[in-house]
Amino acid sequence: MRAFTVERYGDKAGVRVGEVRDPDVGTDDVLVRIQAASVNPLDRMIRDGKMKAILPYRVPFVLGNDLAGVVVEVGSAVTRFAVGDEVFARPDKDRIGTFAELIAVHQDDLAIKPVTLTMEEAASLPLVALTAWQVLVERARVQPGQKVLVHAGAGGLGTVAIQLAKQLGAHVATTTSTANVGLVKRLGADVVIDYKKQTFETMLADYDVVLDSLGGETLKKSLDVLRPGGQVISVAGPPDAATGRELGANPIIRLVMSALSFRIRRLARRRNVSYSFLFMRASGDQLRELTPLIEAGKIRPVVDTVFPFESVREALEYAGTGRAKAGKVVVKM
Repeated sequence: MRAFTVERYGDKAGVRVGEVRDPDVGTDDVLVRIQAASVNPLDRMIRDGKMKAILPYRVPFVLGNDLAGVVVEVGSAVTRFAVGDEVFARPDKDRIGTFAELIAVHQDDLAIKPVTLTMEEAASLPLVALTAWQVLVERARVQPGQKVLVHAGAGGLGTVAIQLAKQLGAHVATTTSTANVGLVKRLGADVVIDYKKQTFETMLADYDVVLDSLGGETLKKSLDVLRPGGQVISVAGPPDAATGRELGANPIIRLVMSALSFRIRRLARRRNVSYSFLFMRASGDQLRELTPLIEAGKIRPVVDTVFPFESVREALEYAGTGRAKAGKVVVKM
C-alpha cells in the first residue's frame, strides 16, 4: 500500500510517500481502507522528534492520527463492525498511521461514521472531538451555568470545544483573530476576545475552566481569569507526572515531566487554582457518545482545506505555518 512515512526525525526532509507492506489484522482488529485523514499539530511534533521521550516510534513509521474510511476486513473476534461499514477513528497512540491507504484499528477505538458527514468532515473530528470531550466532560465535568474559556477558538480543537461546551450548558468565552470573530460567534461563543486588539486576562474573571491549546505566556495568564478552585487544563503546556503514568512512561521520564510542570503547578497553587496536562486517548465509545450531537448539527466540523494524498507534506507545512484560516486541514486519499 501507499503511505506517508517518517524515515528520520527532524523536519520535512525526513519523510516520503512510498510503498509499505499492508498492515497485519489481529483478532480484535478492523482493517479500514482510508478515504480521508486530517492533519494535527501532533503530527508535526512527532515528525520533528519532539515527542520521542513519551512516544518513541521506531523509524520508519507511518504518520497520521485521524481517519475516516470503509471497513474491508474484520478480525475473528470483532463484533461491532462488518465489511462495508463507514467508520471514523483516532487510532491508539501505539498504532498511528492514518496517512496511508490502509490501517488496522482495534475495534474499541473505532466508531460508525456520522451519516450526516462527508468522509473529509468525519476525518477532521476524532482527535479534536475526543480531546474536547476528555477535557470538558471527563476531567472538568462542566456543569450548566459554569464559565469556560476556550483559547484559539477558530482552531481545530477550539471550534469543537466551543460547540461542546455550549451543549453542556456553559457560558463560553474564546480568543481568536479579527478575521474569525464572526465564525466563533456562529459556533456559539458568548464572549469573543480579539487577541489582536484585546487582552483576555484583563477582560475575563471568575471562570471555572480554561482549555489551553497555546501554552507559554497564554497559559500563565490564564491562571488569572479563574475563580478560586478553578482549573486550567492544557494540551500544549508542560506535561505532569500524572501524564507520565497514564502513558506508561518510566520513572525517570515521569520525574522529568514533574520537573517541567513544577513552576506552572506552583503558580496555580498560589492562586488557589489547579493546572493539569491532558494527552488524549483513543475511544470508540466516546465517539459514539458524540455522534448524536454531530448528526443533530449541534457539533459541526470546520474544514479549512482539503489536500490530495500526494501532497501530505504540503498539508503538514500549510497547517503548521499558520496559513490555515480556521478549523482542520484534511488529506483526501
